[in-house]
Amino acid sequence: MAAIVTGLIPILRTAVDSTATYKGRTMWFGLLCIRLVTIFLAQFPWKSLNDDFICNNSSQFCIKACFNEHFDRSIVMAWHFLFILLVLSVLLMELFSSHLRSSFQKKKEREMESESEQGGVIDPTMTVGGRLMIDLHKSKSSLVVYLFSLMLRIVVEVMFVYVLLFWVLPKLDKSVYFCELSFKGCSVQQCVVRGAAEKTMSVYALLFISALVIITSSGFFFYSIVHYL
Repeated sequence: MAAIVTGLIPILRTAVDSTATYKGRTMWFGLLCIRLVTIFLAQFPWKSLNDDFICNNSSQFCIKACFNEHFDRSIVMAWHFLFILLVLSVLLMELFSSHLRSSFQKKKEREMESESEQGGVIDPTMTVGGRLMIDLHKSKSSLVVYLFSLMLRIVVEVMFVYVLLFWVLPKLDKSVYFCELSFKGCSVQQCVVRGAAEKTMSVYALLFISALVIITSSGFFFYSIVHYL
């Protein structure tokens, strides 16, 4: 629990303390927090996967060989890696908004020195409640970065769904697995994965969050195209 609190604090602090904002910013950070909590809870049934894999052969060597053959791809680490990509998709817009805020402050300093020289410059931001609100109507570059970050988020979530549907669930869809090894002394074995129901439910929870993010991001993507373009 301490690990998840440690991970949530910087995300929530960034969402609240920022001096610049844009359309849907708070919601994206909220979904990041939900994703982090879901991954944290979903990985519990998978922590004892090595011990949950049981075969009818007493040889530990044969059991480990069957385990490596059955779970031939990393599962939990794939979840963590895709979560990092999801954070990067949000960080992209954060870095761009930070750049706009810096440019806005420099422009204001120049306006104080010579207001007449800056009269014709288009300001891509507007102030709302003391915070800089990026105006996607005025800044097409901001809109392009915003749409790209949304598209990147959708792509990452689609990859996450692919991993869950084609990497993870097929490993849990049978009650008994037959393992055939070419090693000497390892005959055909029958193996089972203990706690398959809990592991399957954790996958469904992750699929639900991914579907939520894909639907939300797609809605914002098409809305932004229609509304701002």
